[in-house]
Amino acid sequence: MLELIKSSERGYADHGWLKSFHSFSFADYFDAKRMGFGALRVINEDRIAPGTGFGTHGHRDMEIISYVLDGELAHKDSMGNGSAGGAHSGVIRPGDVQRMSAGTGVRHSEFNHAEGQSTHFLQIWIQPNQLGVAPSYQQEHFAAHEKRGRLRLIASADGAEGSVRIHADARLYAALLDGSESTSLDLAPGRLAYVHVARGRLEVNGQSLSAGDALQLREEASVLLSAGQDAEVLVFDLAP
Repeated sequence: MLELIKSSERGYADHGWLKSFHSFSFADYFDAKRMGFGALRVINEDRIAPGTGFGTHGHRDMEIISYVLDGELAHKDSMGNGSAGGAHSGVIRPGDVQRMSAGTGVRHSEFNHAEGQSTHFLQIWIQPNQLGVAPSYQQEHFAAHEKRGRLRLIASADGAEGSVRIHADARLYAALLDGSESTSLDLAPGRLAYVHVARGRLEVNGQSLSAGDALQLREEASVLLSAGQDAEVLVFDLAP
């Protein structure tokens, strides 16, 4: 069963410094039909104006993934990341995937320090299958050629293939598709899949999707991606 969600059906918030589209209910946007999908709770498409960002705030018991499309995002947290002498610089750019396991609690901030360039990124929240874990942070780079014409695993429960490790029964893939390129993902019986088009156009199981569109798949044997036009796409393989 396929359910297409058009970009225009998403929630939208304009805070001046931040413009954000919400795929699921978030903050002041509420839609009882869009509370999440499997363990996937949030996909926000955010654009942060130069010299602005999210001030220090807290999270707990959530797996938070940031995926930058354009510009850069500077992260600083209570674990020391982003600080002088910290384990990680906290700055992520296109191709980088950042994972923060909030666990028992963490405070962080996110800023766009670049002059004259907006930061365009996806903020993804996945509900964990373990509560109360120690907060942790990871960032990895996935070059464009790794995603060209194929689904590259970028987040998983076991950190397979160099993906960032999440405390959730979920696997997240990214792909770049154009022209005759096509790829597919087999789904185990009972699994859910969620496809989000970050930019461009493509077909998913015969459905035409454009930037910001999503497709929810239930009781499908596979996800088939084809007919891309400068497409960048994320595919989630989720427990029911």
